[in-house]
Amino acid sequence: NNTALDTLYCGANQLTTLTVSGATALTDFACHNNQLTILDISNNIPLDILGCSDNQLTTLNVSGNTALAYLFCAYNQLTCLDVSQNTALTDLGCRDNLITCLDVSSNPSLTTLDCSSNLLDQLNTKNGNWQNMSVDATYNNLSCVEVDNLGTATNNWYFDGFTTFSTNCN
Repeated sequence: NNTALDTLYCGANQLTTLTVSGATALTDFACHNNQLTILDISNNIPLDILGCSDNQLTTLNVSGNTALAYLFCAYNQLTCLDVSQNTALTDLGCRDNLITCLDVSSNPSLTTLDCSSNLLDQLNTKNGNWQNMSVDATYNNLSCVEVDNLGTATNNWYFDGFTTFSTNCN
């Protein structure tokens, strides 16, 4: 019922449940290093920063959080992550999950992507921001990655040696 609360840091507390649905003004939220399996942020529309790494999350729905610029959800058990509605996203850290498919083509502001150590077999980075983006997608199952610029991806981004790049992997 803390409707005016805009910042909440509650990391490293061994929390198993956490309800923030009433904190509708929340813009900066960090709940790292807990034991959360569910996190509902659907009512936290103005959320700009979300840090929920090192939990036990199996799903994370950020589709309604269109103002989200920083998302750090590493070291969870996520199998899917849809960031297609998060067009303001600049930093995405989702390493060490179980994610199989990731598409950041709808994220033109993205500058940092760390999706290493997942189960990715599909990755689309064609968002028009290839000159400003840093990518680490090592330790995945990626045979082909869709990119805007082959040279930048080949020379500046981090991928496994067997990964190839194309403007169209289909």
